[in-house]
Amino acid sequence: MNIQVITLFPEMFVALNSSIPGRAQKKGLIHLSYLNPRNFTKDKHRTVDDRPYGGGPGMVMKFQPLQTAIQCAKKHCLQSDAPPPLISYLSPQGKHFDQAAAQQLSQRKNLILLSGRYEGIDQRLIDQEIDEEWSIGNFILSGGELAAMCLIDAVVRLLEGALGHPKSAMQDSFSRSLLDYPHYTRPAEIDNQAVPNVLLGGDHVAISHWRLKQALGRTWQRHPDLLKKHILSTQEQVLLAEFILEHSE
Repeated sequence: MNIQVITLFPEMFVALNSSIPGRAQKKGLIHLSYLNPRNFTKDKHRTVDDRPYGGGPGMVMKFQPLQTAIQCAKKHCLQSDAPPPLISYLSPQGKHFDQAAAQQLSQRKNLILLSGRYEGIDQRLIDQEIDEEWSIGNFILSGGELAAMCLIDAVVRLLEGALGHPKSAMQDSFSRSLLDYPHYTRPAEIDNQAVPNVLLGGDHVAISHWRLKQALGRTWQRHPDLLKKHILSTQEQVLLAEFILEHSE
């Protein structure tokens, strides 16, 4: 996968050289590159923003440097036989980015991400060049860089070979429209708090049922909206009913 990010602050993305994204780059699973709009300006001051028409606070990113950067990114896409890349803009006005969106993006060969700054970018660029807008939540960041890093990390985890265990991504929270179950490791008791006995017995069927019950129960407690999207099997209905009964006593 080839991921190109258009950003005024490429140095922020050094964090992606660590952990799973870093290992994925070393394995050749992804190639990350960055284009700074300042390098595509046409004036001696390398101007990338200007005052908004109609007045108001802040500055707006200019059309020309961003469009030229996008055109350059398109030319450097890998695998000419792959479908043309979609241009994604990280924006508070975008669609809610979730695990389903990450799965969708992980199937692409080329990603071009645009990180905005200031009050945003010229609407004409959005109308002419942007294919989709993504938001990571209902809050405001100083720019789209952190949102782009979140998106990249979520997508990279889903690439084959990126994780140490191939089933890890399948068991993550939200991967099945459910939150993850509780995890425990050694020692078996800490401050009089013991690991649930079922996890110590070696009965893998019982462990699987317990984990599914906990995942269902956590989702019911913390994100009941997710259960509306999840069609419960007969077994899941029974396990969730047991969890609710146990926690209502």
